[in-house]
Amino acid sequence: MRIFVTGAAGYIGTAMVRELIGAGHQVMGLTRSESGARVLESLGAEAVRGVIDDLELLRGSAAASDGVIHLAFNHDFSNFAASLAADLRAVEAMGEGLAGSGKPLVITAHANGKASEDAALSFSEQGVRASIVSLAPSVHGEGDKGFVPQLIRIAKERGASAYIGDGSNRWPAIHRLDAAVLYRLAVESAPAGSRLDGVDDEGIPFSEIAGVIGRHANVPVASISPEEAQAVFGFLGMVASLDLARSSEGTKKLLGWKPVQHGLLADLEQGHYFTK
Repeated sequence: MRIFVTGAAGYIGTAMVRELIGAGHQVMGLTRSESGARVLESLGAEAVRGVIDDLELLRGSAAASDGVIHLAFNHDFSNFAASLAADLRAVEAMGEGLAGSGKPLVITAHANGKASEDAALSFSEQGVRASIVSLAPSVHGEGDKGFVPQLIRIAKERGASAYIGDGSNRWPAIHRLDAAVLYRLAVESAPAGSRLDGVDDEGIPFSEIAGVIGRHANVPVASISPEEAQAVFGFLGMVASLDLARSSEGTKKLLGWKPVQHGLLADLEQGHYFTK
């Protein structure tokens, strides 16, 4: 297959490009920068220079492909509504490019992103094999710039690794290489209308994550009250208090997906998160 991938030069995207090419697929990777183009070309992909707001480019690239994986998203929490609106326009444009073809469109779920999900699934009625991947909040591995590095930064700055209450609330996680395999399987064979859970660790108690961070950052581990969460964690305060445990058993059975990488705690124990 010739697969058009948005966000191809990013943290998950580069892992996915390697996975797709390793499985014999060709990749057209969207990137806005010259450095991103060089990365993609070094991996054996065709670099498509442009931005997610160029709807004609998205529509045409989707039409020229055998399927689309949509990863790109602007994580601007100061104007998240605008990011969601841009994502919806992108999904609609790529769906239009695939309409009537029977080809796959795999998108990524985002918080409050129901409009994009509904738009993607609506193309299932127009001859598109649309599916949605919902990733765990922690996609871990070398190069991670997400929630876990933020928790480590906060622990080092405040001199303590905190959890809320008894810390029994659970976080799911997935290694980025296992996530890349899931996206490949989705574009290859996920049935139209599929909702796919991208989790391996189905729920790690937050206190255990804080404990490993404290030990490696050489700071004490402390419980804080829910009222203190925002002051300690900032915008992560609400997320750090949630119990987010999820199961991916249905996804594993549907696609034959078998995560093989180590889990989040084992990844933290390797130490690479603490070398910066």
